[in-house]
Amino acid sequence: MRLGHDCVRGREVGRRWITCDTSRVAVTLAKQRLMTAGYDYFELKYPHEGLKGGFIYKTVPHVTLKSIANNPEIDEIYASHHPLIETALRKLNESLKKHPPSEQFVVTEGGRKGTKLYFAKSDALLEWEVPFDSPKDWSEDAKLSAAVFHGARQTMQKAMDRSIASHADQETLYDQPAVSKNKLRITGPFTVEAVPFPTVLALDEQAPAAEADVSIARSGESSRQHRWRDELLKTGIRGKGGQMLKFAELETLPSGEGFRHLHCNGSLDTGERIVVSFGPEHAALEQRQVELAMREAGELFPRPKMIVFCAFNFDPEAAKDIDATKGIVALKAQMNTDLLTEDLKKGRASNQSFWLMGQPDVAVHKTKDGRYQVEVHGFDYFDTAKGELVSGGKGKIAAWSLDTDYDERSLFPRQFFFPMAGAKDGWNKLKKDIKAELNEELLDKLHGTVSLPFDAGDNRKIAVKIVDDRGIESLKVMALE
Repeated sequence: MRLGHDCVRGREVGRRWITCDTSRVAVTLAKQRLMTAGYDYFELKYPHEGLKGGFIYKTVPHVTLKSIANNPEIDEIYASHHPLIETALRKLNESLKKHPPSEQFVVTEGGRKGTKLYFAKSDALLEWEVPFDSPKDWSEDAKLSAAVFHGARQTMQKAMDRSIASHADQETLYDQPAVSKNKLRITGPFTVEAVPFPTVLALDEQAPAAEADVSIARSGESSRQHRWRDELLKTGIRGKGGQMLKFAELETLPSGEGFRHLHCNGSLDTGERIVVSFGPEHAALEQRQVELAMREAGELFPRPKMIVFCAFNFDPEAAKDIDATKGIVALKAQMNTDLLTEDLKKGRASNQSFWLMGQPDVAVHKTKDGRYQVEVHGFDYFDTAKGELVSGGKGKIAAWSLDTDYDERSLFPRQFFFPMAGAKDGWNKLKKDIKAELNEELLDKLHGTVSLPFDAGDNRKIAVKIVDDRGIESLKVMALE
């Protein structure tokens, strides 16, 4: 997940806004990675001023030829160390002359490169010609002398390097702030925002005929919704356990007759009359569209038995209203994002382009001390055979969050759970990252389906968002008492 990784990296460097792929899998992975990962804490230059005071950055010497040439200590270091190097070189040559190797030595460096030396004939090595790895046919005394020689040279070089670094100007590495060794950052509360909701046009709504451009009419919102209707008629809607809602017919509703938010009218192969409302292309289906589509459905005669809202993403408030609908079966159908790209949409009837979303099955309990606890039982799925909602169980809940004081405007998760997380995933991953003692009992509870006890907030409402193993989100809003 490249974009999921980018999200984590964006949070790591302290950005207040980051972007992410809008697909449900990318959003779900990004949220889980952000919430369960630890990040370096960077030392502040002026802690009392916060981030505006800047960081303490790593510095390195900026060594130039000028700084080396003007260094007053180089000559002194050479004068004090080089006599030891000369002594070690003299002993090495004496050892090679006393115990000459069986093979001639070929010089590999300097002006005598390629020259063969005969140590038995008083040939000698120069300082830069001594090899780092002594030949096997050298005597042990010669090898020891060579090691002493290189040790003396390295000691002199290290002294020169230290002197050069201490006299050179310091360069600040602004991409390497100093990392604190006793602090760690973890992700705080955050929200997931989307692009603004555009207006949804009816299928056959076009510009005035006198000004119409055929190329625009064929590539606009109407054209996309026509393609979606054709795909829906061809593939149907997949339910739980391989169940399918199949359409016998599906026709476009004319906007000239007042249908702007209902786009299709038809019937299932079982005979029930059904209407369809498509959400926008690059935004979530919003609450107002649900309200107006319901109103338009009530004006149809005969009244449809079922209304399906098809969208790539659902606004939580819109999803809540769909789930709470009475008097008509209202369903949410997730649209495959492959429908946005013609190259990815395969032309076969076995496509899984639409599938039904479940409704959260949530219960609220009051504890003996007057506090509250939420228990998530799973999802209620629409059974196409029975024509009613049936429970889906807890086994497919990947994550769920709880807002204990929902304000009807935005969801602020105060408790977050990962029921399907393994021993190294979810909050257990955060435990490994921070390397500190945590409440093991509390960590176990944060991987379950029962919330921690909480007090009622000022709004006396809660919101529960559940994410299933496919990354599909559902929201349940409930009043406390």
